[in-house]
Amino acid sequence: RPPAFDPDLYKLRNVVERCFSRLKQFRGLATRFAKRAAYHRAEIVLACIVLHLR
Repeated sequence: RPPAFDPDLYKLRNVVERCFSRLKQFRGLATRFAKRAAYHRAEIVLACIVLHLR
């Protein structure tokens, strides 16, 4: 039997994967230069703001 396939759930998964792909374009996020979790989270927030404003 083929596995169950939900097209709506797959669309949501695609959105998440594209979001991670765009965030990985920021080198600091992809390599995790920040030593503290708070700094890393701040980098993620700034990257999201930049992507939203584009």
